[in-house]
Amino acid sequence: MASPRRSRPARFIHRNKGTCSTEVAFSVVNGRMHNVVFTGGCKGNTQGVARMVEGCAPDEVLKRLKGILCGDKPTSCPDQLARAIEAWKRESSRA
Repeated sequence: MASPRRSRPARFIHRNKGTCSTEVAFSVVNGRMHNVVFTGGCKGNTQGVARMVEGCAPDEVLKRLKGILCGDKPTSCPDQLARAIEAWKRESSRA
């Protein structure tokens, strides 16, 4: 007898704008952020951000990261994650 298939959480992918990282992807399971991965960017910083937000509520991550700037850029990798969460929330509310 075949074992029941487990559904995998949907992966949300956001194309970043104005940063060295080109995209950020994540899953939200039971209201918590998981498997955050940045493509490109400063590897140490993006890995650090990804680990710091693992298991956190998206709204808390959004509140903490929105508006962070990188040098003279109008955004940053953490800010792009916050923008990705905003986009995820918009898409989730339509579903």
